[in-house]
Formats: sequence, structure tokens, C-alpha cells
Amino acid sequence: MTDGGLAEMPAPFSWPPIMGILNVTPDSFSDGGRFTGIADAVAAGRKMVADGAGLIDIGGESTRPGAAPVTPDEEQARILPVIRGLAGLPISVDTRHASTMAAALDAGATVVNDVSGLTYDPASAALVAARGCPVILMHMRGTPVTMGGLANYDDLIAEIVAELTARIDAALTAGVARNQIAIDPGFGFAKTAEQNVALLRHMAALEQLGCPIVAGLSRKRFLTALCGVERSVSASVAAALAAWVSGARTLRVHDVAETAQALRVWRAIHP
Repeated sequence: MTDGGLAEMPAPFSWPPIMGILNVTPDSFSDGGRFTGIADAVAAGRKMVADGAGLIDIGGESTRPGAAPVTPDEEQARILPVIRGLAGLPISVDTRHASTMAAALDAGATVVNDVSGLTYDPASAALVAARGCPVILMHMRGTPVTMGGLANYDDLIAEIVAELTARIDAALTAGVARNQIAIDPGFGFAKTAEQNVALLRHMAALEQLGCPIVAGLSRKRFLTALCGVERSVSASVAAALAAWVSGARTLRVHDVAETAQALRVWRAIHP
């Protein structure tokens, strides 16, 4: 306890440079169906850490555009065996459901990554506050089913800043410690290809919010339009480095080894 009688703030979470994406789903936009077997998913998670990931982000519900929701029970059946199999490694849970957050934290996850910014499930903010765990609040309008029709902005950056500010304030009001909050601008979520490019160009404006920035650009569809091929590791790595230069503290990626190598070179040149 402090002299003022208030509980001490939790130590800030040390956000790692690279967050590996491990989707245990049949229908995620990039890697759906690759890791539906528990053994394969656990092996993939261990390889991500060996390749340089400081956090493994495990999700059991696709949030690709138009994706239908799954029940918390189904989501948990997909992810909990994998989390238990990776126990002891740094794990975040990618979920919108408070019950899944609780079950994942009980199974060994230590971070919550919510694409809805703790808005989808009314119980999620209180759950995160009670657990005292780090949380990533992402910017998204609507749901994966509806977000495609909500990419209407008069001032893209100002509105994203305002909407993330509201999510941070709501989390603080619920009791989440500020030093446990990171933000994600939500590339590809309620944003057109042109808006994604503009967001990346001006992402440094998010630093005014005072929270670490997580950037998830890996294998986004707008990158394929920019480089003219269906999938390009090079495009993802280039976008990740652009986000790093613009202030991202953590890069959420599928291609961990390639991103880690590029980041290592960049940091050697710009110590």
C-alpha cells in the first residue's frame, strides 16, 4: 500500500517488439485452417518464440471482414488446449468475450488483445481491471460483419484518436491501470485501402494518447494492391518497419523470423 492508502499501481508491462499471430481457426483471412490441430499449433507457437517473438497472440475467432461470430464455448475449445500446451511462454489471447478472457488467463495467458476495445462484451472491462493484466485496445467500428460499411470519416486521424481516447477513458473508468494499456489503430478494420495507407503515413499522431502502439499490418489485403501480388512477405515486412518508424512499439505479425531479421538490421543502423 502507498502512504495515501491506495493500492500501488502494477508495474508497466514491457511490450515486446514482435508479437506472433497464432490463429486456431478454420477461416481466418490469411492462415485459417493451418493450425487447427493442437500439436501443430503448439509447435508453431514454440517456433515463433525461437524465431524472435516476445508474445504469442492466440485467437479462436476469425475477425476477417464478414466473418460470422463463434460462441465463447467454441472459441475456448479451440484455444485453451493450445494455451495450456504453451504454458510458460508469453501469451496473449485475441478475443472479444469476457468468459474467454478469464479462461485464457486461468490457462496461462497474461495479456488480453480485444479487437473491439472492450466494447463487445459488457463484462470485459471489469474482468480486465480485476485481473490487472495488460490489454490492447484496438480501433474498430461495428463488428467484422458490419465494419465494411462504417469506413466513413471526415477526418480519419482525428476521429481514430478521438475514438481510441474514448476507449482508453472507459477502460480507466472501469479500473484498468493506464500503464497496462496499449492501443492498436486497427489497420483493415472499418478502413478502406486508401485509409490504411493514410493511417500508416500519419500513425505518429497516436503517440499523443500516451499508450504503447501495437501495429498489425501483416498480410493485410491493401498491401497486395500496393505490390500487385496476392501475398508478399516483403510487403508485410516493409509495412511493419514503416509502422516501427512511426512509433509502434510492438509489431503483430505472421512472419516472425523475417520481421525479426529486418528489425534487427534497422535497429543496428538506427541504435
